[in-house]
Amino acid sequence: MSEPAAAEGDGNRSAARTNWSAKLDPETRAILDEDAAVFLHQSLSTPCLDAIVGAEGAELIDVAGRRILDFHGNSVHQVGYGHPRVVAAIKDAIDVLPFSPRRYTNRYAIDLARRLADLAPGDLGKVLFAPSGSAAIGMALKLARYATGRHKTLSMWDSFHGANLDAISVGGEALFQRGAGPLLSGAEHVPPLDLAARFFGHGEAAFDRLADYIDYVLSLQGDVAALIAEPVRWTTVVKPPVSFWRQVRASCDRNGTLLVFDEIPSCLGRTGTMFASEQAGCTPDILVIGKGLGGGIMPMAAIIARPELDVVPQAAIGHYTHEKSPVGAAAGLATLGVIEDEGLVARARELERIGLMHLDQIARRHPFLAEGRSAGAMLAIAVEGPTPAETAEAILYAALERGLSFKIGGRNVITLCPPLNIPLGQFDRAFAILDEAVAAQAP
Repeated sequence: MSEPAAAEGDGNRSAARTNWSAKLDPETRAILDEDAAVFLHQSLSTPCLDAIVGAEGAELIDVAGRRILDFHGNSVHQVGYGHPRVVAAIKDAIDVLPFSPRRYTNRYAIDLARRLADLAPGDLGKVLFAPSGSAAIGMALKLARYATGRHKTLSMWDSFHGANLDAISVGGEALFQRGAGPLLSGAEHVPPLDLAARFFGHGEAAFDRLADYIDYVLSLQGDVAALIAEPVRWTTVVKPPVSFWRQVRASCDRNGTLLVFDEIPSCLGRTGTMFASEQAGCTPDILVIGKGLGGGIMPMAAIIARPELDVVPQAAIGHYTHEKSPVGAAAGLATLGVIEDEGLVARARELERIGLMHLDQIARRHPFLAEGRSAGAMLAIAVEGPTPAETAEAILYAALERGLSFKIGGRNVITLCPPLNIPLGQFDRAFAILDEAVAAQAP
């Protein structure tokens, strides 16, 4: 390979992207040109689809005044954009304690850490905060190495655990340098959840064989510090059977390997439980969360670990400038309060039921779509046929024109990630738009 795979609906040089850009109004194109002139390019083209001036609830508002239902949201908007309770908490914290140097503590940070420890599954009870999910992944890896005295990791091919170099080094996505090929660490990898059937057969037996393969790799290596994985494959919304993670948990225990679950996008009610790992049938040694923890406003992430791992106080695991941000913690506390008081965990299950009904109806009308899949209020449907990636991209831009944004995962999987408190009228309208966008690409 000499080039990275095309970005999943976020930036490329395709004809569909060019056509989309050409339809933007002159003011928006001028802003995007300014953006391209001052920012480092993180994809194969100008990094942005549009320019926005507002974000309210489930909607983005662009420069031209269009309202776009955001079913992408980088998975930060469990409580929607600009929730008044989160905004008020942030404003209050700014007035009281705008910053806390890392050599000091504060009540906001302590209260949020205690709340997360109370909510976390199993015996997870020790917390560290970070300003991003990528940084939290680095903390988890560092803690695993200190606690085990080992340095190797095992993860899944095509996984993404963050954009920092340490996170990329254990992920399954290649970091490319032109002319030099992929730049990867020595991390070991196994097939991802969504390819279990390709390598190991169909049904639950495929996951049993994948678990056996993971056990083989761990025992063969003998000195793996951590196995890091998403309990749910987020970019394609694939959930393994409960027996899979139980087998993996047992294998980690036998081989002295820590199990790290990356729930950065799937935490805080998104999957119909507060944490996706509650559905996995086992508890990890370290749980990494982020994105929605800041209420769609503040950059906040955390690791929640077993207390027994807190045995290396001299190790510099969590020294970050904003590691006990009072404003970020205030946002996190307010977000957890909204999730609880508005019943958003149960609401995620309601959205799952209604969303799957919509997807099944759309799939029946358009046979080039597969059956809908879900993990709570994360819904997905795969595009099939002779050119699935191109068709999925065309559907994406057709939906954007009609006022719906979503992400394409795995090149051909339409993923839909709404706020958990979205009004049902907006939720239903999003699927009507999707239906129209799919119909526009029907053969």
